[in-house]
Amino acid sequence: MNRPAFALALILLLPCSAAATTTGLLKDVVFSHDSTLASSDELARRLLSPFEAMRVQVHGESKQTLSLKQERFAMYVPAREPPNGYALLVFIPPWDQAEVPPRWVGVLERRGIILVTAAHSGNDASAFDQRAALAVLAATNVMALYHVDPQRVYVSGFSGGSRMAMRLALGYPDLFHGALLDAGSDAIGDVIPPPPKPLLEQFQTSSRLVYLTGEQDRFHLDMDSQSRHSLPEWCITDVETVTMPWLGHELAEPPALEHALVVLEQHHPQAPDKLKACRSRLAQALNAQLDQAQQWMQNGKTEQALRLLRHIDTHYGGLAAPRSVELATQH
Repeated sequence: MNRPAFALALILLLPCSAAATTTGLLKDVVFSHDSTLASSDELARRLLSPFEAMRVQVHGESKQTLSLKQERFAMYVPAREPPNGYALLVFIPPWDQAEVPPRWVGVLERRGIILVTAAHSGNDASAFDQRAALAVLAATNVMALYHVDPQRVYVSGFSGGSRMAMRLALGYPDLFHGALLDAGSDAIGDVIPPPPKPLLEQFQTSSRLVYLTGEQDRFHLDMDSQSRHSLPEWCITDVETVTMPWLGHELAEPPALEHALVVLEQHHPQAPDKLKACRSRLAQALNAQLDQAQQWMQNGKTEQALRLLRHIDTHYGGLAAPRSVELATQH
């Protein structure tokens, strides 16, 4: 039996404490630890706007059908565990199969990074009850099996998977402490609704974004630009851009990946006074719009108030709740 097959047999057959000694390339891995972090209600609370979360709950769209024991994952576990534990990179692909990019293995080994990726997690899969849930479950299961430094847990992806990774980093800053965005990103407030206030504030202080895109990939470079320009409104400053020379819309080459991973771990927290001032400006802008909606509602201008509340819900997301929801349910 070759080493990958032997490693797979170990992880499938041995108890968790023993499986934690398994290293190398592992395929068709089965996990067994469910997590409330991946429940449909929790995914909706963190990743959807409050109005959208209510809609999917009312219509029964939030019932999770994912059966973890039927899902399959691929992993690479470096042979040598770093003194403070492995780093962990959860990778969301645009394709359907669970595959560790072969060219990345040397980088993962040198840097002591476990990579885990799920099957049935490509662009055609359900964004939340499938792709997001599998990514969260991948992280929590690997952390249960291996000695992982919780401050070095990151999420990444390529193309559409990278866009999903950005959503997860924003909605789960208590799990992921940064995102490596390989040729895919979105603007916060236009495409990605901000999460509830405590989660956004944790992201502002403890998470880092690294944009990694080929210099010939004009479409995704433009998306990156729009995404980066949206960040100051949300008091997000711990950001870096890495452009890959000569590359188009292609998976990162190993040297660029390694450089981006080094950059990802160089956290640069914002000055407390500047962060406080930015949060104050953001709260004032939001409250002014909520006050306007409330005034229109009280004056019988219900349609105007609801249009404004829908805009607030899309742009401010979880920051506006519960007041936005309370106002919307008054009519």
